[in-house]
Amino acid sequence: MNRLKEVREKKELWQKDIADLLNITQQQYSLYETEKRIIPLPIIKKLANYYNTSIDYLAGLTDEEKPYPRKETKNEI
Repeated sequence: MNRLKEVREKKELWQKDIADLLNITQQQYSLYETEKRIIPLPIIKKLANYYNTSIDYLAGLTDEEKPYPRKETKNEI
């Protein structure tokens, strides 16, 4: 199972919910979740912040859900 789908379903959200959060269409988000389109860095950063995890976890590079220590920024969700 794709990590994006896994974390979304864990929070009992629909693709449309996340698409609205990202200001994109549900169809566009679906392409990211099914790995038919590469996710732009600003979007994957927003998703990592929203799910309180790391980009590495969302990309399947680690099984550690806990995010790395973060710097405070003004542009977070």
